[in-house]
Amino acid sequence: MEFSMKNKAAKKKTTNPKKKLITALRYLALVLGALVMLYPILWLFGASFKSNSEIFQSIWFVPNQLDFTPYIEGWKTSSQYTFFTYFMNSFLIVIPKVILTLISCTLAAYGFSRFDFPLKKVFFPIMIGTLFLPGIVTRIPLYIFWKNLNLLDSYIPLIANSAFACDTFFVYMLVQFFRSVPKELDEAARMDGCNSFMTLIRVLVPILKPSLITAGLFQFIWTFTDFQGPLIYISSVEKYPVSLALRMALDTTSADFSWNKNIAMSIIGLIPSILIYFSAQKHFIGGSTAGGVKG
Repeated sequence: MEFSMKNKAAKKKTTNPKKKLITALRYLALVLGALVMLYPILWLFGASFKSNSEIFQSIWFVPNQLDFTPYIEGWKTSSQYTFFTYFMNSFLIVIPKVILTLISCTLAAYGFSRFDFPLKKVFFPIMIGTLFLPGIVTRIPLYIFWKNLNLLDSYIPLIANSAFACDTFFVYMLVQFFRSVPKELDEAARMDGCNSFMTLIRVLVPILKPSLITAGLFQFIWTFTDFQGPLIYISSVEKYPVSLALRMALDTTSADFSWNKNIAMSIIGLIPSILIYFSAQKHFIGGSTAGGVKG
């Protein structure tokens, strides 16, 4: 017995160094892969402190000296408005759109996943089919529609569609989360006197918090970085979001074009999306049935 125990201990001692070596190599590969993926951002950040000539001299991201002039001058912009105006314009689009998306898509997904109604098996495949419809197909009809309503050069065309659950991807995603929640929770809520709407608000929405945060995060990033939508509908400079302001500043035909200023403003434009992502990433991993029925 003692001899067998010693053999097992000896085997563990011999295998442990191998396991440690394999683990170390895995972590090394992950670190190297992360550096490769992060290097463009690191270079962008370093280039924002460089002069125009230094940007094109080396691929190394560390600047010779820290010069905050590109941030100061870039924030002022070449127009009569600062980047603060463009940031506020972006938030005037993003925040209502995220809120309307979460409300409308949650209600639509709740209806498809929990209720039976006429032609449900027809409407749901049609809705899923719109996922394969290129966005460019709807650009011209929507533009004509909003033009006839005299709502061009406003934020309404960029926001209003989200009030009617037109973001099919989020509806489909939430339907899958709803289906994973046990229906016993609905029955228990009804026994406690809740109607369908109160069941959704008090019981299901708290359980679906990870999926709602995920949908809100994706909508925030996609809307904040959207270029084509504002380019089509917004024509007044004072209403430009950050994406159009960056493009307006990108005048490469000018002899004294400052790449460092535009790069500096691009870095600032990335900050909201990065902050939102890191503040909400812990909710990506979470069971949609947390707090559900056990036993």
